[in-house]
Amino acid sequence: MKTKLLLSLLCISLAGLVYADEGMWMLGNLNKETRKTMKELGLELSAKELYHPGKASLKDAVVSFGGFCSGVVVSEDGLVLTNHHCGFSCIQQHSSVEHDYLKDGFVARTRAEELPNPELYVRFLLRQENVTRRVLKGVTSDMDEATRTAMTDSIVALVEAEVSRKDSTLTGVVDAYYGGNEFWLSVYRDYTDVRLVFAPPSSVGKFGWDADNWEWPRHTGDFSVFRIYADKDNRPASYSPDNVPYHPQYVAPISLEGYSEGDFCMTLGYPGSTERYMSSFGIEERMRGMNQVQIDVRGVKQVIWKREMDRRDSIRIKYASKYDESSNYWKNSIGVNRAIRKLHVLDKKRQMEDELRRWIRETPAERAHLLHLFTDLELNYKDRRETNRALAYFMEAFLNGPELVQLALSILNFDFEGEQETVVANLKAIIEQYANLDLDIDKEVFAAMIEEYRSKVDADYLPALYQEIDTLYGGDARVYVDSLYARSELVTPRGLQRFLEQDTTFQMYNDPAINLGVDLLMKGFEMNLLMQQANEGIDRGERLLNAAVRRMYDARNFYPDANSTLRLSFGTVRGYEPFDGAHYNYYTTTQGILEKVRAHAGDVDFAVQPELLSLFASGDFGPYADRDGRMKVCFISDNDITGGNSGSAMFNARGELLGLAFDGNWEAMSSDILFEPKMQRCIGVDIRYILFIMEKYGKASHLVEEMRR
Repeated sequence: MKTKLLLSLLCISLAGLVYADEGMWMLGNLNKETRKTMKELGLELSAKELYHPGKASLKDAVVSFGGFCSGVVVSEDGLVLTNHHCGFSCIQQHSSVEHDYLKDGFVARTRAEELPNPELYVRFLLRQENVTRRVLKGVTSDMDEATRTAMTDSIVALVEAEVSRKDSTLTGVVDAYYGGNEFWLSVYRDYTDVRLVFAPPSSVGKFGWDADNWEWPRHTGDFSVFRIYADKDNRPASYSPDNVPYHPQYVAPISLEGYSEGDFCMTLGYPGSTERYMSSFGIEERMRGMNQVQIDVRGVKQVIWKREMDRRDSIRIKYASKYDESSNYWKNSIGVNRAIRKLHVLDKKRQMEDELRRWIRETPAERAHLLHLFTDLELNYKDRRETNRALAYFMEAFLNGPELVQLALSILNFDFEGEQETVVANLKAIIEQYANLDLDIDKEVFAAMIEEYRSKVDADYLPALYQEIDTLYGGDARVYVDSLYARSELVTPRGLQRFLEQDTTFQMYNDPAINLGVDLLMKGFEMNLLMQQANEGIDRGERLLNAAVRRMYDARNFYPDANSTLRLSFGTVRGYEPFDGAHYNYYTTTQGILEKVRAHAGDVDFAVQPELLSLFASGDFGPYADRDGRMKVCFISDNDITGGNSGSAMFNARGELLGLAFDGNWEAMSSDILFEPKMQRCIGVDIRYILFIMEKYGKASHLVEEMRR
């Protein structure tokens, strides 16, 4: 009786772990329970129509876009839809003051006008295979974490290498699941010739910018269009004018029927990472560590960037992509910390851990080896607390701060002896990095980073440059920075050229920026070394915690945390109540764009071209109008998503494309740690709005016809 009561209490306390619409499920491991739940919610496709390793299925239309976003194939000639913010860096790289594709948008009228992107690739999943037994074959429970990691890493490398040995066009990647308790092999085929075809103006693709980011209601047409190219045999090939459009195994059909509240909706994409099973100690560390660090440091850097971007179009274009990436996670960190507090995430985690402690104490087999699990975790997190926090500030302020430092580190890590394609790509990346550098802005950022870091960490964590600043420059960070830039050849075209051409007279280690890079790397290594023992203890403790939770609920249907592999999430289209007395509808319309433009008159972040305003005001939306004649712009569902899901396909019950996921909502920013079913929503842009913008504003009927064939 006592055992039954205990299990009932545990089920109540852990009820937040799994809901009908919670979870990022592996397509190659969809169990019977998950398939049954999807059918009950309305899915009309079979499991094999979603995923089949040997035949065309819906998964073959979904790609990892560049390794940082998702996309979906929508034509027989390889057109791929993704988010505007996913294609933003490519759009920026092709932009200039004369051809401002960020501001005005871009349309390729012919295939010859489509723009190549040497650093971009798309990745198709071919199959998944459970290789846990093989990877863990030699692992024993008494191994220390370092030995265990070394052993599993060696087997993982062997399994991955076997894939490309059999077929050079394939890539094998073994990922850890459930905290390192399971391992699965994913076999991919990558295509590296991916060209920009269409981009809406930023007034559509970035409407609302930072103010609206992570917010609902949303009115952002966050999409862009690319095309995959292949050789004449439809196989991967580096960029060549002789390449032809890729012909996919499966093309996602497009729905113009729309959706209603309560309709089934599923998302397929490549979510980056979640930490749903992480301990309360880890959550607390993240709040006070990396999240707060990004808020502090990026806030300082972005003020400088934004001021100069608003002053000059040339700087706006140069800095657009890096500002966008930085500000996205800056605001995300603000929202995550806010949601953790407001939704009492730590309290919920601690309640769950109390129940788990009780179960361990009352279960002899578990008590024998897990009695000190939480004590050890707490001590290890405590042991690394200050160093981990300092390292987070160090990474943000220096390694992710001044671009001169980033350029120096890129040069230090450069390998001229690598594969030719990799060498060429890395050389282009350094040239691009230099081309987008404004020295005056970077000097100001560098000086601000020096002061910000000093104000946030103990003296023990200051790198050698601070002693130089205090003894040689009277403590004046800006004077030090001016001197550094004046003495470094890396800030000159000649110096960069000497490196790129491997000039034997260029003594790289005589350059002060290179020396600084070496000093910073050594300081970072020193801090990591201080945490080595605690890190290993935390890795082990979190892995054991994950396994213990699954054993405690051996009959439950547990999904693994996201890890950048293909996942499916599902639920229904629905609104929500963000706070008492308020209800948010499940869609927005073009009327909301007109209202926001009026409400934010004079704000460039909400400015829209007159031609677009006229289109919206006309009400002539043709076949893209909803049943009531209005044009829906965005919609929300309770699908479970995270970073990396940007650009993911949102499908209806028949596997037809409804739109593209592009954001989560402000009220549930803690969702990477704990799913909140009543609050968490996936924001998507309606496919009909995408087609309307392409056809009516972009005059790209040829592309729309290609997508709707």
